[in-house]
Amino acid sequence: MHRLKVMILANDTTYTYNLRNEVIEGLAGRNYEVVIVSQPLLLQDELKNLGCRLIDIETDRHGTNPLSDVSLLLKYVKILRREKPDLVLTYNIKPNVYGGMACKLLKIHCMPNITGLGTAVENSGPIQNITLLLYKAGVAGADCIFFQNEANQSFFHAHRLLGKKQHTRLLPGSGVSLKMHQPLPYHNDGTVHFLFIARIMKEKGIDLYLNAAKAICARHSDVRFHICGYCDDEKYIELLKDAEKNGYITYHGEQKDMVPFFDMANCIVHPSYYPEGMSNVLLEAAAHCRPIITTNRPGCRETVDDKVSGYVIPVRNGKALVKAIEKFLSLSFEQRRDMGLAGRRKVEKEFDRQLVASAYLEEIDRVFKGNQNA
Repeated sequence: MHRLKVMILANDTTYTYNLRNEVIEGLAGRNYEVVIVSQPLLLQDELKNLGCRLIDIETDRHGTNPLSDVSLLLKYVKILRREKPDLVLTYNIKPNVYGGMACKLLKIHCMPNITGLGTAVENSGPIQNITLLLYKAGVAGADCIFFQNEANQSFFHAHRLLGKKQHTRLLPGSGVSLKMHQPLPYHNDGTVHFLFIARIMKEKGIDLYLNAAKAICARHSDVRFHICGYCDDEKYIELLKDAEKNGYITYHGEQKDMVPFFDMANCIVHPSYYPEGMSNVLLEAAAHCRPIITTNRPGCRETVDDKVSGYVIPVRNGKALVKAIEKFLSLSFEQRRDMGLAGRRKVEKEFDRQLVASAYLEEIDRVFKGNQNA
């Protein structure tokens, strides 16, 4: 009997394991062969332990060289021709676009997951027009297109990127692993610790966070601001060094294990205006019972019940961020702790990653059943 082969195209192994392991476990539980095509970074052994076979590829996720993109498309075509998967699941922009094109060319079933629009798609102009054409071509042959928030789904409809009868499904982001991200005790050591977790880039709100930290620390001696995240921008490397020297920031760099930092934190601050699919940082924060301050931005606002599990502020508004932090500081220890507990209840109800895994298996059943009936 033919063993069905499902291939996953994504940016890298770290992302794939951290955010897709429940989906992979569901596939493995049905005895599907699972092949992952991505850049080999961390957690390769963990993926192999789930029964996956890995194929290395470099997607050049932030590159804009057309020749590099053509090369990626050709690599996907070559791999798909050789492997002959029954179904391909794609994540991230370039795998969605070029993996989707390769699947359509080779008549292979494909299900992309729109994990965020990216600035090239969201910001109007010539680059947006080209990117929209590429995305339309990438999803043209998809059996199901998964969206992580309603705003992204509406954007695709408004820009006519979908076929008239194309099947779509809305997911609660990538969901959060409630097994991996357990409730953490809420500490009261006399200091309030705020934590920013993201790649250090302007659109994630790092400037807003640094300015707020400086303003708050000038008025409060019992507050500390922390940052975890990869930084390869010389400008921000210098800004972070300067902030540390002046005593209002502690920069911890990129961290593989975030649990000790969630444990230390009293509140997660995410003033992002980046085109998120759904912020995994915020879902994990809520799962760990941490209050959140974030922006009224698709992919961020859905993770918080305003004034219940945190605060939702206007986008790109430094004054509103400072005001929200001050409001949080005015709460009692019990009120802050209860905010975190409310966040955990919210993700248990709305964002359990098993909901995502179940949705994938339902759509896969639909496609494979259709094959059998054809």
